[in-house]
Parts: sequence; C-alpha cells; structure tokens
Amino acid sequence: MIRMTDLLAKAAFNWPDHPAFTCGLRTLTWAELNTRTRQLATSLHGFGVQRGDRVGFLGFNSHVGAECYYAPALIGACVVPLNFRLAAGEMVQLLNNCRPHVLIVDEEHAEIAAQVIPHCPSIQKVLYAGTGPVPQGMLDYEETLSSAGTEPDFDTLAGSDDDTLIMFYTGGTTGTPKGVMLTHSNIYANAMGMMINWNIGQNETHFMSGPMFHTAGGSRVYATTLMGTHLITMPKFDVGGLLHLIQHHRVNLVQFVPTMMVMILDHPDFGKYDLSSLKMMTYGASPMPPELMKRAIAAFPGVGFGQAFGMTEASPILTILNPEYHVVDGPNAGRLNSLGKPLPFVDLRVVDEDDNPLPPGQVGEIIARGPNIMKGYWEQPEMTAEVMRGGFYHTGDGGYYDEQGFLFLAGRIKDMIITGGENVYPIEVEDVVSTHPCCKQVAVIGTPDPQWGERVHAVIELNPGTTATAQEIRELCRARLAHYKCPTLVSFRTEPLPLTKVNKIDKRALRDEYNGKTPT
Repeated sequence: MIRMTDLLAKAAFNWPDHPAFTCGLRTLTWAELNTRTRQLATSLHGFGVQRGDRVGFLGFNSHVGAECYYAPALIGACVVPLNFRLAAGEMVQLLNNCRPHVLIVDEEHAEIAAQVIPHCPSIQKVLYAGTGPVPQGMLDYEETLSSAGTEPDFDTLAGSDDDTLIMFYTGGTTGTPKGVMLTHSNIYANAMGMMINWNIGQNETHFMSGPMFHTAGGSRVYATTLMGTHLITMPKFDVGGLLHLIQHHRVNLVQFVPTMMVMILDHPDFGKYDLSSLKMMTYGASPMPPELMKRAIAAFPGVGFGQAFGMTEASPILTILNPEYHVVDGPNAGRLNSLGKPLPFVDLRVVDEDDNPLPPGQVGEIIARGPNIMKGYWEQPEMTAEVMRGGFYHTGDGGYYDEQGFLFLAGRIKDMIITGGENVYPIEVEDVVSTHPCCKQVAVIGTPDPQWGERVHAVIELNPGTTATAQEIRELCRARLAHYKCPTLVSFRTEPLPLTKVNKIDKRALRDEYNGKTPT
C-alpha cells in the first residue's frame, strides 16, 4: 500500500526535530508539520468532508499550503491548489468545476475569495489563514486547528494507491479547464524517479521556486518526505531573496525555470553571495536555450545541472537529462538541447499518426505510459479516453530519439505557448481579443523571447476603417484573464490573416512572418 500521508508520519518519526518546511520567517519541523496536518484533517472531517471530496487552497506558497497538501488525504479527500493568478471569472469557472466543500485562503487572496464565493454554491466553509481580522463569513485557520478535537480513525479513512491525492488544473486547447487527477501511486513514482536519478541524500536542504499550484513545484512538497529534505520556498519569487536564502540556509539544490536563471545571472548582486553550498540546480517547464545553459554552467562551476521534461499529466517527470551531460566539451558534450532519457519505469515512444513507433531521427508524437501517468481528467471521460488511447498518454508534443536514446523536442503539435514556465492556450486569449469592436480576426501565437522562452503575441486583422492600440487590447485582456496570458506583443494589419488549405488560420505562416519583426 502506498500512502503519502504514511510517509509524512514516517518522516515525523525519523526526524521529528529536523526542519521540514520553511517559508518566510516560519519553519516547521517534521513533527510540527505532521501534528498540524492531523489537526487540519480532523477539522475537515468535522466539517463533513468525505472520501472523494475536494478541498481548495488559494494562496501563495506557505506552510498552510504544505499542510493542505496532506490533510485532505488523511480522510480520503483530495486537495485542489488554485491558480491565484486567474481573474475572478476564471476562478469561478474552475471552482464550479471541482466543487470543493471547503476553501482555505490566505490573507493576500481573501478579497478575490470574497468576490467568487457567492457564485460557488459547493463551498460550505472558508478558512482564513491570515494575521489580520477574519473577514465576515470565514473561520480563523489557526483557531480551527487548535480546536480540532478528537482525531477520527485516519488509518481507516486515509486514501492510498489509486485514490486521487491531488488535482492540478491545466488549461486546454478549447479553453475549458482540465482537472488532472494524480494518485498516491503517481506522486510516489515521480518522487522515487527524481530521488534516484539525482542521487538526493538524507536531510538535504532544497529550494522550491515555483508556485504550489504547479505540479513542478508541488510534487517537491511530497518528495521531501522520502529523505527528510528541508524544503525552503518564498511566497513570491524574488531573485535577491533567493540568493539570500541560499546563503543563509546553505541550500544544496535549487529548482527553477529558465526564465529565473536569466534573472539570477543578471542580478547586480549575484557575485556578493556565498553560494558554495549548492550541489545541484534542476530546471524544467520550458526549454533552456543552449547559450543560456552554457552561461549558467560557467557561472556555477562545480554545480551539477539536471533537466526534467514532462507535464502535469505525468506527475510531472517523463525524462531527465542528468548532470554528466550538462557539459560544453568532452565525450558527453552536445546534449544541452536534449530532453535526456526516460525515467526507468516510463515507456516513452515517438510514434506516427497511427501510433506506430518511429526509428531514431524521425519526428513524431511523444507518448508515454507508466506508474506516474495520471488517473485521468476530472469528470471528462471522453477527453481522458482520447489522450490515453491504447494505454499511452499522448502528450501532443513532437520529438525524436537519436541513435543513443536521447529524446529531443521538435516543437509542440498543439499551439500552446510557454511563457516564463506558464502555459497559455491561444484560444482563451483569442476569445477575449475578438470582443474588441475593431477586431475582425485574431490569431495568438508564441514569439521566441530570450528571457521568457516565448511571448504572447496577438495578431489582429482590423475591421475596415477602424483603429486600435496595443494598450487597449492589453487592458481588455487584463480585465478578464490572468496577466501572464495577456499579449505582450500586439500587431495590427488590414490584410487578411493567412489561411491553410482547409481555410483555417495558418499559425505556422504567422510565426514565420512575425518572428523577429517589430510589432506594429
């Protein structure tokens, strides 16, 4: 039986006084994290949360978020970390899709929570984890824990194995949110793969840079239980703060996305901090430009680098490029633009349109199966069946193997844009931009950017005799979308958008046309 909550209890037994989680000025030991998690689970049970129910968490990275990762599972429920960057309307849509019985919200997001709760009838209780006055209609988080009462029989109630442990939301090409259900077994497999491949030792100190509503960061919260890792994070990423934390806590491993590496290397105080404790830096979420990777290797001599490629549906890791291939010369050089090799338990293939495996060098779709592949999409059986046809998860990414079994990304089969590690689906942006009275047609594409990976670029065909400004388009989008989804580049044209042979907008032609061109 695999129960991630058992691993938390085991860590508390083995390393009770060792630091488990640090955010801001607060550090919880393993014993404290386990105790507080059990108190929260007891309270949730008292609120009527039952097996299979959902509990939402809306907040920045914090010890409360870590407690929410484990507590629902103790009573057979699952946690849903919510993307705090969403606009109010998007938040309502997501909450009404997952229908949590309890919502836990931090001080910074209490205002938006108050806006959306009246439109979300499933939410019966709201816990406020803040230092200020408790908003009307909410319960104080700390008081709820301290008055939890007698524990129920967690050993009978707790989820395990193929029960859903956590549900991360990812967008879709239709704009409909997809709840990715990850089980105890999924998360455990991912943690084991990461620990073995990167040779993680006992009681190391790691830094998690990403938000807890992303599986790349969130999966690290669970993985720490295996070796008693001290996980450090911050409410919001700040380069100066990161450098200080590495020095102060003697951090051994840092997890980041390529955009953050640019910020680190360009920070004016980069050379003023003692970063000698670092042994490894791991990255993912978007491709690392080889030139940036070479710059990072030079800036951190003696530090190993590791790349993880995957997606939410894979918990999230499919392949790893280990440190020995992050070199610029020698027999292992020439792999910096590779995704590495699959984890030992992942069956990863590159296939043609009929799912027939392709030989090395030929580009096809990347598909995978293994114990880390999701249980499915929440309440979307048809979509689940489509992406899981033949027992393999179809990633929508194009790639190829070389003769030595290294995987290379050839580009996304779908039109998803990755900007700063965030996924943006064009149709969501197009739907908003198209409401502008001057817009006849719009296509949203990704334009390469050395810092962000890609920038969201809206190409708009204007209605005859009309004009618009880029600022108008941005303001329209910011009122209805998360800011990272809003176009940073806007181009206007009077000539028709190019079409394919089947009369669809030809985004490939647009990318070719606008790559390197200054928006007008």
